[in-house]
Amino acid sequence: MGLLHSAALLWILSTAAAQSFNSYKNIALQGRATQSSIYSGTTSAINAIDGNLDSNFNRGSCSCTTSEASPWWRVDLLRPCKISHIVITNRGDCCGERLNGAKILVGNSLNNNGNDNPSCAEITSIPNGASRTFQCNDMVGQYVNIILPKKNTYLQLCEVQVFGVPESNEHLCF
Repeated sequence: MGLLHSAALLWILSTAAAQSFNSYKNIALQGRATQSSIYSGTTSAINAIDGNLDSNFNRGSCSCTTSEASPWWRVDLLRPCKISHIVITNRGDCCGERLNGAKILVGNSLNNNGNDNPSCAEITSIPNGASRTFQCNDMVGQYVNIILPKKNTYLQLCEVQVFGVPESNEHLCF
């Protein structure tokens, strides 16, 4: 009987954790995006938070900077939020390796365009067209940055989904 109770308790806890994880919303959709430069008129920062997971660069749903030193992209969530996890979709038609070494930063500072905020994760690789989830473990921040530090290249992102909850009752995250 004890084994049955333990199994039931484990099932309840795992179901509650899964429901909690799934209850997070993509709070980046209502944010404001910017980036260090724009490759062309069809590659603006907002493309990475348009809700479109299309990874074909030529269909206009990806953001891209010019080739420059330490290119960066940022979304302003408009208020501090606890960030559970971030899902990034890489360019699918080519060049996915350009994202290797990018840092994901979360914080409340705009010093150095937000690029001095604490690190949530580093992207070691995301295959062409794939999406990868990065756990931020409830880091608090209004800004989420992605930067390719000390590289002279393009920063291209086809979608950045930021899942979180309000930091407190005074601050509501969409």
